Amino acid sequence: MSESPVESAVSAAAAAADSAGWRRATGIAGAAIGVLAAGAAAGVAIERMTVGRGMRAKARLALDSAGPYGALRGTPGKAYADDGTELYYEVDDVEPEGGSAPRRRRLFGRKAPAPVTVVFSHGYCLNQDCWHFQRAALRGVVRTVHWDQRSHGRSGRGVAQTQEDTPLTIDQLGQDLKAVLDAAVPEGPIVLVGHSMGGMTVMALAAQYPELIRDRVVATAFVGTSSGRLGEVNFGLPVAGVNAVRRVLPGVLKALGQRAELVEKGRRATADLFAGIIKRYSFASRDVDPAIARFAERMIEGTPIDVVAEFYPAFTDHDKTEALACFRDMPVLVLAGVDDLVTPSEHSEAIADVLPDAELVLVPDAGHLVMLEHPEVVTDRLADLLTRAGAVPAGATVKGYGSTSSTAQPG
Repeated sequence: MSESPVESAVSAAAAAADSAGWRRATGIAGAAIGVLAAGAAAGVAIERMTVGRGMRAKARLALDSAGPYGALRGTPGKAYADDGTELYYEVDDVEPEGGSAPRRRRLFGRKAPAPVTVVFSHGYCLNQDCWHFQRAALRGVVRTVHWDQRSHGRSGRGVAQTQEDTPLTIDQLGQDLKAVLDAAVPEGPIVLVGHSMGGMTVMALAAQYPELIRDRVVATAFVGTSSGRLGEVNFGLPVAGVNAVRRVLPGVLKALGQRAELVEKGRRATADLFAGIIKRYSFASRDVDPAIARFAERMIEGTPIDVVAEFYPAFTDHDKTEALACFRDMPVLVLAGVDDLVTPSEHSEAIADVLPDAELVLVPDAGHLVMLEHPEVVTDRLADLLTRAGAVPAGATVKGYGSTSSTAQPG
């Protein structure tokens, strides 16, 4: 079978890059990004014809200054990974009854049991603020921990990656989560919530520390994630073109990561194009709040290109289907957007097949960032999970904080 035009062009560029330097590597990047941008290009072109560049810049500034998203802060803390990487987390504690007075001791001096803590792990190119709506809804109801994965958000750059040139693995992220748990939740029951790469991090934790899952984890939520076979995802694009891009993209990203400063200037210069791509692969609804779309854009833009390059190869190697068995004896929520192009909902269905007692929720008109796109659905199902796990009293009120689309419905 002959190659498609896209495949031929990318293959030729890849071959040329073997003997060329940076200039030709950027040529491959152009081909790869051209394929990935296909789905967003039409919308961006229409926007450019109807809205001036200066007006778009002013709109971004207005959204950045007025948007409340990502402004929630808790008590800061630091954990340290096994390679010395500094991991930043924040804790939202539940104020004890009677105000800020110390918790009363039980008869005979025994302490009250440690409260349930809900630990949120974010996805690739995001940070802890992506859980803005769920964090706001659960404040005062249950103790929560939000952390930034290595090289993301306020956490430090991966020491093993920058100083020892060690490839990043999902297993390493599982070890990082263990370090955060040791520091922020040294005792008491835990509920684990992970989105996308964060869900994979939770699976990696289970694969390496099954006794921790057995002894302390009382419920788990997997949101828009996958247990493996990510190399088969076509991102809503023609299979031949995706296969061609997939062959060269790791090398392209590595080359771009080596010229991070130059690439970051290029990203800023082509902000409109990348905004369209981000929106295409983050949301499915037509009426997403522009401030939410800008919020997601800022998080993703804030991830340096060398970090993007560093993490990307780990997803192809990710396979933690066997680790899912650790979650069989607890309440589990598996939730995904029906129109997720990054981790398709079929991957969530595959997780639910391994965990037949799990609640599977497929949210219509929702993309990869379902917790921002339809926060009321995600918060509602998380509240139910916490109630089933005994993390919150059955009579507790968890507000459906915020709605970013008028079409959101439970799946």
